[in-house]
Amino acid sequence: MEKILSIIFIYILVENFVLQRFFGICPFLGVSRKTETAMGMSMAVIFVMTLATLVTWLLYTYILVPFRLEYMQIVTFILVIAGLVQFVEIVMRKISPVLYQGLGIFLPLITTNCAVLAVALLAVRQEFTFIESIFFAIAASIGFSLALVIMAGIRERLEMAKVPQALEGTAITLITAGILSLAFLGFKGMLTL
Repeated sequence: MEKILSIIFIYILVENFVLQRFFGICPFLGVSRKTETAMGMSMAVIFVMTLATLVTWLLYTYILVPFRLEYMQIVTFILVIAGLVQFVEIVMRKISPVLYQGLGIFLPLITTNCAVLAVALLAVRQEFTFIESIFFAIAASIGFSLALVIMAGIRERLEMAKVPQALEGTAITLITAGILSLAFLGFKGMLTL
């Protein structure tokens, strides 16, 4: 139980995939303009990242390793992630067309979100058990979502703020992301596995 709690804390705050490992920067910067869209993307990423990690862990453990096909790991994982993203896209189009339109191109880009692939790969490379992999994936996706929603809230406030002309747009966004990353760096070293 202690290891699971450590995994949860570490991968939400200490080893945040966006702010400390810099995975998933494209959707982080692209979808963080509005809190509503950030929340929608967060739910999609939580679902895809968790389910992808579970499916890939099972495939790796019970098919790739026994048949000595470990070298097919990345290809297999990418195919699983692509299939799950297609499923999420179809469901979101039916359930919430407004959110589907709001996410635009960034929804299919979950397929190429390196954070999703990184979590799936790290779950097997760190030799987590099945239960640990579940909590690892959930914690990593919550950490991604936390960073995304915080950034969206800050960017919404920045739209109303008076920003020097030289810093408008991408510049202030990157500066804000850097400061947010520094804030999360304060958790570094608090806990290790």
